[in-house]
Amino acid sequence: MDAVPQAASQTAASRAAPDTAARPAPELCVVVPTFNEAANVPILVERLRRALSGCDFEVIFVDDNSPDGTAAVARAIGETDARVRCIRRIGRRGLAGACLEGMLATEARYVAVMDADLQHDETRLAAMLEPLRTGSADLVVASRYLAGGAAPGLSKNRARASRWSNVLVQRLFGISITDPMSGNFMIRRDAFEPLAPALSSQGFKILLDLLATSSGSLRTVEVPTTFQERQHGESKLDLKIALDFASLVTAKLTNDAVSARFLLFCLVGLAGLAVHLAVLTAVVTLANLSFGTAQTVATVCAITWNFVLNNFFTYRDQRLTGWRFLTGLLRFLVICAIGAISNVGIATWIYSNQNVWWLAGLGGAVIGTVWNFVVSAAFVWRQR
Repeated sequence: MDAVPQAASQTAASRAAPDTAARPAPELCVVVPTFNEAANVPILVERLRRALSGCDFEVIFVDDNSPDGTAAVARAIGETDARVRCIRRIGRRGLAGACLEGMLATEARYVAVMDADLQHDETRLAAMLEPLRTGSADLVVASRYLAGGAAPGLSKNRARASRWSNVLVQRLFGISITDPMSGNFMIRRDAFEPLAPALSSQGFKILLDLLATSSGSLRTVEVPTTFQERQHGESKLDLKIALDFASLVTAKLTNDAVSARFLLFCLVGLAGLAVHLAVLTAVVTLANLSFGTAQTVATVCAITWNFVLNNFFTYRDQRLTGWRFLTGLLRFLVICAIGAISNVGIATWIYSNQNVWWLAGLGGAVIGTVWNFVVSAAFVWRQR
């Protein structure tokens, strides 16, 4: 009499037990960095489902804490589709860094990167996957400029800038592919992993960084693609992107001896010099104050200007807000004051030994700048 209830109980228990069977990693992971792309996420997921219906894949959205709820949208889809994952980054920003985190978060054999704005053609992913499967390539790039490709989604100004930047990096780094500035590519994960530690988390063109860092060791294939017009949201292309591009090129040309972040820090310093001279002129001529007082006011204004710009551009992935912004400003003022003292001391020492004024001035400026950069990086923007 007890056999039937006991069997039923065992059946119910087996149904409730979690599935612990080992499952292999997906063959392909599509990494999609996002910021304010909530409207595009459901559309892209549905397009990927159709385009990759014959492939075991996952998609990882790496979201920089978008205020429009992009991460929540991605996670809601992931609740019913385990192929959809989301990494929500707090206090960190930047396209390259988001791509790196997503690419390092998967065990898939192949990893693709594409934008969330629907401008990249997801139907080309299958064609990009084939050379990797056959072992004939380590990296496959979706090219707008290969025969059969097109870029109707680029305005005239963006198309001109894209062409110019492509030609520039081709000549500077000896890159032979037609579209090294493409944001849509696919790579073998075992080829990417050794290069990852040398890649910059700053900037926006991780493909260019990969090509420059690998020094031609990656077997690269291109497939033509059509770069579509944006349907929702806003373009992220602005002055910061141009600065990132210049910084990345400089870093790679100097074999990372001059980091992208340090170059931005120096550019901000040049802007601060202009502010210093402008304020000094205004205070001396309009306020009729002594030179010493005017110099002090101009110095504080320039340092504050530099802090704001560095917080917005150079360290935007570690941007300080609220109370931390104020305490960071005070720290930066103290650090730069010590840097100014070091500048004068070093310059005086060099001049007393070499008696060459420009060399002494340059040496003091370099020491002061390096001091400000290193110490502020440690005590202003890396506070925890």
